[in-house]
Amino acid sequence: MVLNFDNLSKPLIFLKKLFILFIFIGGFLAFFLFGFDQYLNFTFLKTNRENLMSYTIDHYPLMLLGAIGIYTLSTALSLPIASLLSLAIGFLFGLWIGVSIILFSATLGATLVFLAARYVCGEAVQRRIGGRIQKFLSEFHKNDFHYLLFLRLVPLFPFWLINLAMAFTPIRLKTYVAATFLGIIPGAFVFTNLGRTLSQIDSPDQLISFKTLSAFFILGIFTLIPVWFKRFRSWGFTEKRNG
Repeated sequence: MVLNFDNLSKPLIFLKKLFILFIFIGGFLAFFLFGFDQYLNFTFLKTNRENLMSYTIDHYPLMLLGAIGIYTLSTALSLPIASLLSLAIGFLFGLWIGVSIILFSATLGATLVFLAARYVCGEAVQRRIGGRIQKFLSEFHKNDFHYLLFLRLVPLFPFWLINLAMAFTPIRLKTYVAATFLGIIPGAFVFTNLGRTLSQIDSPDQLISFKTLSAFFILGIFTLIPVWFKRFRSWGFTEKRNG
């Protein structure tokens, strides 16, 4: 009797994908079902900031590892608490340590959900993509680093949505990681610095001003200059050949 290992591996792969999907969806739902959203909010942070600071001073290594773990997990599960955690980290650990925590944790969490989404349903989605979308993805792939950097810098789309959408493109892992890491640097500095002045902030509406958003947008535009330059040069070369 000859075993067909291909037939045996397919159910195992399916179960593995189902398990990964359960972890991410289950973790997201558990955050709300167990009421963690009632504690991880701006009011709770403001009210308990002195206790949190005191505990951090007394248990610094534990809080440092906890901040890294919670931020990574929240990013991977696409929980809507990134801004709050960034403020808390800035308040508790200061600018440079805080920025380092956010950059490492956010990049790691975004990479985890990117890899999970690509593994679970990347192939299935790509098989169902039509010709026009395939052409768009092909053009996107030529300058995917600059496009992703733009999306990370300019807050037009939610961070979690970009993580998932990139999983269905041909972008390479190292390109995704590099663009993500670089793209979140300005936002990490802004929120961490705001966290240092937490006592002066009365409402989440005070966090991001129009000037800050405009600065992010202008910075994002600069990342697309190499793409535009490449296109203009190719158009000029084509016209010269035709002429």
